[in-house]
Amino acid sequence: MKAFTSDLIDELEILALYNLSNHQEGLKVHNNASFKAQGAITRLHEKGLISQSDGGYLTSLGIDAAEHAQGLLTILAPKSALLT
Repeated sequence: MKAFTSDLIDELEILALYNLSNHQEGLKVHNNASFKAQGAITRLHEKGLISQSDGGYLTSLGIDAAEHAQGLLTILAPKSALLT
């Protein structure tokens, strides 16, 4: 059985931050960000999902991944969270 590791959850949280309405809008993770965020950004870059090791833009594969991550959040969100 596959499970979500803490590293994968950290990566999903980063993917959830991207604005899918504007692909020209990227993220920048500064060196004072949490180690979790820095590690997640580095891994996403190594996997080819984002353009820079400190953030940047989503690649085409990254756009697909972010769409799925954000869609999963919508599906799994409690109904009360969808109303706000």
